[in-house]
Amino acid sequence: MISFSHVYKRYPGGLEALRNITFTVEAGEMVFIVGPSGAGKSTLLKLAAAIERPSSGSVIVNGQNVSALRARAIPFLRRNFGLVFQDQKLLFDRTAFENVMLPLHINGFERREAARRVRAALDKVGLLAKEKARPVTLSGGEQQRLAIARAIVHRPAILLADEPTGNLDAGHAAGIGELFRSFNQVGVTVVIATHDEALAERLKPRVLSLKEGAIVA
Repeated sequence: MISFSHVYKRYPGGLEALRNITFTVEAGEMVFIVGPSGAGKSTLLKLAAAIERPSSGSVIVNGQNVSALRARAIPFLRRNFGLVFQDQKLLFDRTAFENVMLPLHINGFERREAARRVRAALDKVGLLAKEKARPVTLSGGEQQRLAIARAIVHRPAILLADEPTGNLDAGHAAGIGELFRSFNQVGVTVVIATHDEALAERLKPRVLSLKEGAIVA
């Protein structure tokens, strides 16, 4: 489903963020990408989602070579993904319902079906009662769950999350971990970049360790 082969990523100025990365994530797997800050975890997720492109090597997603995709084909590729960013990227001038509705609106879903999916996603993360609340009124854990609801509302085959528990206390982090476990149990491929050792111990995923842009374990 996701395959990296001898991937390098170099940024202007000579920074080499990833070096000779080769691995495969099979459909239905849960994989954690771990390592210290600056190891290349976020860059790896961005390459998988075609937010960035490799300097060399190949990234294959669902049989498509991300490096060779034309710009107009990338939105279609991304429909396979749910993305949970470290900073959440919530819209604070819109309600929880409207935040989760946004990707369905962009993809042209019929309003009634979209509303049904939004409420189902909010219910899944325990926020249905707060559909009219604005993000600023939610706790940090609730904001993260809202970001997850938005990521899964279109029922993606692959869920990518960048440090999803980084700003949460242990209790909220455990709850977020259980959400990811529940998605994986129904067949969603889950790839999480994290330094949360307790989360990895709880969920028992396959673990890839990065250090200075290379896989070390």
